[in-house]
Amino acid sequence: MNRERFGRWLPWVSTPLILVVFFLLWDVFVRVNGMSELVLPRPGTVFASLGELVTTGDTWYHARVTAIETISGFAIALVAGVAAGVVLGKVRWMERSLRPLIVASQVVPKVALIPLFVIWFGFGITSKVIMAAMLAFFPIMLNVQLGVRSVEAGQRDVMRSLNANRWQTFNHLEFKSTLPYVFAGMEVGIVLAIIGTIVGEYLGGSEGLGYLVVRTLNALDAPALFAVIILLSVLGLLLYFVVNGLKRFFIPWHESVYSMQETNA
Repeated sequence: MNRERFGRWLPWVSTPLILVVFFLLWDVFVRVNGMSELVLPRPGTVFASLGELVTTGDTWYHARVTAIETISGFAIALVAGVAAGVVLGKVRWMERSLRPLIVASQVVPKVALIPLFVIWFGFGITSKVIMAAMLAFFPIMLNVQLGVRSVEAGQRDVMRSLNANRWQTFNHLEFKSTLPYVFAGMEVGIVLAIIGTIVGEYLGGSEGLGYLVVRTLNALDAPALFAVIILLSVLGLLLYFVVNGLKRFFIPWHESVYSMQETNA
């Protein structure tokens, strides 16, 4: 029982403790080396700047824009990735034919495409959504394809022996077998989606948290720059935990969720 309680409360104690130690070491490092505020501000200065940022409506507007762009791009990547993963997982000859093109599209530096997207779609939300979707698409598609192929022939034979039709086979076997892989791709995809959004805003945007990074950098306001980075981290964590919460809701029977619930019980 003591070990179970320890495992349940450990993250709530260890994570804040690690953060406190990190910020203390940061503060000591700045004091000892006498570093300029323009290079590395003290944590207290950063948090004061963060407090100023979160009390202004302008910051929340930019955060909302970034969230909308990220979620929109992620949703597009999810639909396209699941569809492509299912098709490529079932049609082997198509997967072999398209694999070189898919891999080539992923190894191209996405940063180099931002100027093209700006020319084609302008400085608005569209170019950022496309960038987020492009980065999130590949891990989702790859995991879904792996999930489709994870269904063993023996399991299909069992369904046939039970006189299950195609819909019953899909609903009770293929769908449930693929869902864990879908959520594995989603957890990676949401992280890449917000990275794509920020890169798009940083290089070709006039709104969003990525744009705030550029604005604070041009103003040589290092505390505000660190504060915006903290906001970006918080937004990314929130979106990741939403996806993780959906996984707990849709596949509570899976080992990755069930074992975690047992640990926290």
